Amino acid sequence: MAFRLIPRDEGFFDLFNELAKRLVTSSGLLRDLFANPDRLEELAAAIKEVEHEADHITHDVSTRLDSSFITPLDREDIHKLAQELDNVVDLINGTARRATMFHITETREPARKLCEIVVQQVKHLERAVTQIRDPRAVALATREVKALEQQGDAIYHDAMGALFLGKPDPLDVMKWKEIYDTIENTLDVCQTVAIVLESISLKNS
Repeated sequence: MAFRLIPRDEGFFDLFNELAKRLVTSSGLLRDLFANPDRLEELAAAIKEVEHEADHITHDVSTRLDSSFITPLDREDIHKLAQELDNVVDLINGTARRATMFHITETREPARKLCEIVVQQVKHLERAVTQIRDPRAVALATREVKALEQQGDAIYHDAMGALFLGKPDPLDVMKWKEIYDTIENTLDVCQTVAIVLESISLKNS
């Protein structure tokens, strides 16, 4: 059984769980930001705080790696998973930073839809992280994350095409292209996290 084959050092798994919670929190805040642009500064600041928390947890993973003689997973896998989870939060923060920098005052349906997909992706990732000892559960979560990434790609391409219809304002195009690009990159990195999780789970089953 996979549960017996993974060593019982729970410290790293607890840190992964904490990182996954930050993904869920920050993605929810980003969804709220594009649904309520009048709260832009407040929600961007809250996302930044979560990003700081994720950075601290990732640092704790590195510190634990340096001090652990025997680790429950390959050191490279531990580092990779922590880094990719942190990257998701970084990209969510990057999207919020761009919205603030561009002084976004309106809400756009593609942005709301893309953020909702990120929210759904990270929920599956959190489930996979907490069930990393169960390869079947992780594989199921990975499939869901990949399917959502494909949905997001379709929304992204439609949104980008719509930006150039008619006689668009070049500054408007620049702003929203940056935002859509960053959210789409977040979808891609969520898929990368899922692949890393599946690889680790299979390796240790």
